[in-house]
Amino acid sequence: MNATLAPSSLTLFSPLRLGALELPNRVVMAPMTRNRADNPGHVPTPLMAEYYRQRAGAGLIVTEATQVSPQGVGYPNTPGIHSGEQVTGWRPVTDAVHSAGGRIVLQLWHVGRISHPLFQPEGALPVSASDVKPRGQSYTPQGLMDFVTPRPLETDEIPGVVADFARGAANAKEAGFDGVELHGANGYLVDQFLRDGTNRRTDRYGGSVENRARFLLEVTRALRDVWGPGRVGVRLSPSGTFNDMFDSNPARTFGYAAAALDKLDLAYLHVVAPDDADRRHAPAGWKEVPVSSFRAQFKGPVIAAGGYTLATAQPALASGEADAVAFAKAFIANPDLVERFRREAPLAAPDVSTFYGGGEKGYADYPALVG
Repeated sequence: MNATLAPSSLTLFSPLRLGALELPNRVVMAPMTRNRADNPGHVPTPLMAEYYRQRAGAGLIVTEATQVSPQGVGYPNTPGIHSGEQVTGWRPVTDAVHSAGGRIVLQLWHVGRISHPLFQPEGALPVSASDVKPRGQSYTPQGLMDFVTPRPLETDEIPGVVADFARGAANAKEAGFDGVELHGANGYLVDQFLRDGTNRRTDRYGGSVENRARFLLEVTRALRDVWGPGRVGVRLSPSGTFNDMFDSNPARTFGYAAAALDKLDLAYLHVVAPDDADRRHAPAGWKEVPVSSFRAQFKGPVIAAGGYTLATAQPALASGEADAVAFAKAFIANPDLVERFRREAPLAAPDVSTFYGGGEKGYADYPALVG
């Protein structure tokens, strides 16, 4: 069964084919940074394997964002996929999810300008598309510190960053994942190249929307070359303002990107819907881009994310807005979220104080339904 079902017949519990992936339901666990990896090596831990195993009832798990190189690090205790030790650390995670009957893809990440010299090799400046300093502060090992002005990547450096993503994709395959998702959202490096609020380049990676989308497409092709068709997804946030992001014409920018991605045999496009935080922090001229607007440009499966509930997810599927819906905070406190949805059971509330960092508390100790 796949996304060609008549829209009115779909529910969250309908099976779905995403490229080469067969999903038993349409409830996706969204990528969520939880800061539980070991430092300084950014190595996944046995506790992470238990956390993901508990949530294997999801139709698909998208892991927390995972950096593809030391240069891509921007937060403490986030996992990587660029060292042999990290690959070894991820293997128990994928084994645990698969043994519980689940499917899991690794989200590949480079934070770009949302880093700090304290995270960078030899204290170097973070890199970005252009030297546009973000407003706000970085969570560093020495506490909150103002972001710095990033160094624009030289044109001849960009193929090396693309190769880092490809190497991360190959390492993800070695670690036993079912595919990969490119993090092209939330103001990180791929997003910094795509949007004109952060891309002021004058080379072939800047200026026109075709040039600004070049990095996104080069990376996506590199991932597809590693994994083949139907095993790569891409996440975009066309209305996102997180990390001080803006684009003068997001409908055009992201519409072009979606149409170009449609030609690359992806498993899915993962689109983050605008939320109240985006609206609160929106700069002058901000324009909201609904998830449904991408149906004309992207013909493959679409996963919608961003504040959905059981009550709002079902209409999104029934209307054809999306083929699956990703849930974030609901999965934190409800490891058996699919079953709770199926029974229309009450949802547990997550402990916000334990979202980032720490140990088992607020991470792998939420109980499932009994009986």
